[in-house]
Amino acid sequence: MRIGILGGTGPAGKALAVRLAACEMEVVVGSRQEERAQEVVKSLKERWSGRTLSLEGAENTVAAAADLVVVATPWDGAAATAALVHEELTGKVVVSMANALSKVGDELQALVPPRGSVGAAVQMAVPEALVAGAFHHIPARGLANLDESLDADVLVCSDHAEGMAATIELVEKVPGLRAVAAGSLSNLAAIEAFTAVLVNINLAHRVHSSIRLTGFEGHRS
Repeated sequence: MRIGILGGTGPAGKALAVRLAACEMEVVVGSRQEERAQEVVKSLKERWSGRTLSLEGAENTVAAAADLVVVATPWDGAAATAALVHEELTGKVVVSMANALSKVGDELQALVPPRGSVGAAVQMAVPEALVAGAFHHIPARGLANLDESLDADVLVCSDHAEGMAATIELVEKVPGLRAVAAGSLSNLAAIEAFTAVLVNINLAHRVHSSIRLTGFEGHRS
């Protein structure tokens, strides 16, 4: 499968790109500037020179032409970025992973973005796409470190059965991650906001914690 990552040059985008590439997927790191994307890909390949990583740097329009597309821009640019490539995203599964957070004093606090969540705003911007939300609670630093194993649940929301199924399949290609179907996009407001709690815990305790649900081994929906 070929995965495109819009805004793939930021911390979250780079982390997901290198982790998916390490799982033998073809990944296109997208950016508004092709040169910037290529620089990021070069640095990732240099850092993990002992691994074979199928990474390509390109403009966002090229990334949007992939089989499945992830929007990894900062939260306030996610919907606008998707809208710019809406033709390429029509009928395609699009995964939103951004969280609307703002630093207030010494802690991060959740914001309420337009439409209630970043994922819902992306769906509004590209109504013909099959938008899902996922990867909100995985710390970028841990995701980016291929020497570090993962052990977390990933809550997946979508209004589309195909979007839900494809995103669950993508998540479970990554060793250590378990996908959990968590309902429609309406649930993303709570899921995205909870990221602020996890980030503040991680900062206070200097850890890279994520979430694990109990009482439901072997069940995803």
